[in-house]
Amino acid sequence: MKTATLEELRDGQFAGARQLKLACGLTEMPREIFDLADTLEVLDLSGNALTSLPDDLPKLRRLRILFASNNQFTELPAVLGECESLSMIGFKANRIRHVPGRALPPQLRWLILTDNDIETLPAEIGERPNLQKLMLAGNRLRSLPATMAACSRLELLRISANRLEALPDWLLRLPRLTWLAYAGNPLNAAREQVALADTTAPEIDWHTLALGQTLGEGASGVTHRATRLLSDGHPTEAVAVKLYKGAVTSDGLPELEMAACLRAGEHPNLIPVVGKIKGHPLDEHGLVMKLIHPSFGNLAGPPSLDSCTRDVYEPEIRFDRPVALQIARGIASAAQHLHRRGIMHGALYGHNILHDGAGHVLLGDFGAASLHDIDDHALAQSLERIEARAFGCLLEELSHRLAGEVDDLAAGFDGLVEACLGERIEMRPSFDEIIERLSALSI
Repeated sequence: MKTATLEELRDGQFAGARQLKLACGLTEMPREIFDLADTLEVLDLSGNALTSLPDDLPKLRRLRILFASNNQFTELPAVLGECESLSMIGFKANRIRHVPGRALPPQLRWLILTDNDIETLPAEIGERPNLQKLMLAGNRLRSLPATMAACSRLELLRISANRLEALPDWLLRLPRLTWLAYAGNPLNAAREQVALADTTAPEIDWHTLALGQTLGEGASGVTHRATRLLSDGHPTEAVAVKLYKGAVTSDGLPELEMAACLRAGEHPNLIPVVGKIKGHPLDEHGLVMKLIHPSFGNLAGPPSLDSCTRDVYEPEIRFDRPVALQIARGIASAAQHLHRRGIMHGALYGHNILHDGAGHVLLGDFGAASLHDIDDHALAQSLERIEARAFGCLLEELSHRLAGEVDDLAAGFDGLVEACLGERIEMRPSFDEIIERLSALSI
């Protein structure tokens, strides 16, 4: 979306626009935006200095999506609740302390309140039947409203970096909860401190690394191609170096992502970690990882504004039977490995999977990962069954993209998908059972 200027808006250059983005130090919403009331669906006012929205905002009757991140709001504006078509709201990185119940529009589907100062949520949040995605990392929540037990369509929940002492029982029974992140709360502090202090991972001196091109940048950090050097300055091997930003991300805290990566250990379907960086001049956290061959690319693209929680695939992509089966078995094996180590990935998605087109896959991005006590069998089982639903979504996406005619593999996939997506969490298969069923399909 192109960023507009006030001059362009006032000159009528955006007449009839469906989308509008303004980032020019605004302290109030320009009245000229209302000239677009008959067409405007997406309004992005992020990166300004706004503290309020006008009372007549509902005149934008087609408005579906509103972003106002990185402003100076201290309260979620109550007028949002009067916008009849509004379904997606993003107020990340403001100063919000109060969320009035009447600020939640009836069609609310996706709410982003990451990195604010919120201590409580209104009970009315449990009365929004379309709520599918809720992002609350980096606040001051000590509990969640019990009314949220009625959020039967909630699939993605980010509650990392808050002040929660426990996960409520009803949360682990939500019928469609699929992607959960809860790291960085008091309920897990001791376990996370042990992981952060892990001394088993090799330490790699920063001064033995020569950084090269940027390979990618995500919410939690930047990954560079790098070369490890011997003491005489000669290169030894090419590696990838991820330097963590240190700020709260939409998923949680970057240093806990690093801890989960280290806890995960070795597995053929995880990106290998070589060691953790020591001696960075700015004391930044970082990991050195094996450099992945350039033949690997992302299996899918991330969810869009319209798909909300589901990945977006290239329209032409198709998977041959052995390739699809190998992808499914590899990711199921990685997830099994993680849960045996007390790790919930939290973002088991196609866009976090690298593949080479021949079925070899690597699960990456531990930004939403959370640790749990494997000796607490009831909790461990519930978390694994939640992640099994995420695997079911991935398997469904693979099933829809199988090359050739429908055969026994498609039927087998469909049966396993149905089991993984079942709304009775206790009836979903474990990853041991998933792998057993996938193995039967390969005979």
